[in-house]
Amino acid sequence: MTNWKRRAKDNLAIKQLIKYFFQGLVVIVPVGISVYAVLWMFNAVDSILPNIIHSFNPNWQKDTPEQLHIPGVGFVLVIVIVILIGAVSSSFIVSKIIDFFDVILEKTPGIKFIYSSVKDFLEAFAGNKKKFDKPVLVNVDCPNVWRVGFITQEDASNFELPGHVVVYIPLSYAITGVTYIVPKENIKPVNKINSAEAMKFAVSGGVADVE
Repeated sequence: MTNWKRRAKDNLAIKQLIKYFFQGLVVIVPVGISVYAVLWMFNAVDSILPNIIHSFNPNWQKDTPEQLHIPGVGFVLVIVIVILIGAVSSSFIVSKIIDFFDVILEKTPGIKFIYSSVKDFLEAFAGNKKKFDKPVLVNVDCPNVWRVGFITQEDASNFELPGHVVVYIPLSYAITGVTYIVPKENIKPVNKINSAEAMKFAVSGGVADVE
């Protein structure tokens, strides 16, 4: 076998190995990151209750044989407590009490910024005021160039811009985004794609399949 044929064969084998390596990454990395994220969240939630007990009773040791910490028990208890709080907070009397403290916290200097920001962020995804449920195409750069976004405010009159809407545009491969106030004629509703698919498509840089 001549030298150039041997080199070509070696190069082909190396390219094949590189191809297999990246195919392996495609399989391993998403699974690994997903498993790591789930385990991290599980451990973080599972340690909440023991840490609270230890803060009130420093003599209580989580790792002693007499008070052995059973993995998963804290996680289940925290989930149950959160569900119970959600159920109780739905009652008329408790909801009025929560509203009372809500007003106080939102008017307390220093605290109101953190409290209102976190509250609005959570309610945008999971509360009764979901915001990222109206996917649209929005034109903010130049004609015939569109971005995937979500209407968060139907009316921008508070900014003295009647006939405008507030649109949040997520950035690809990031947890951040940009907020635009645009004329209503600069948006196109997306009716065939749900909000989750639209968000996945935008964050993935357009490589995610849309069903």
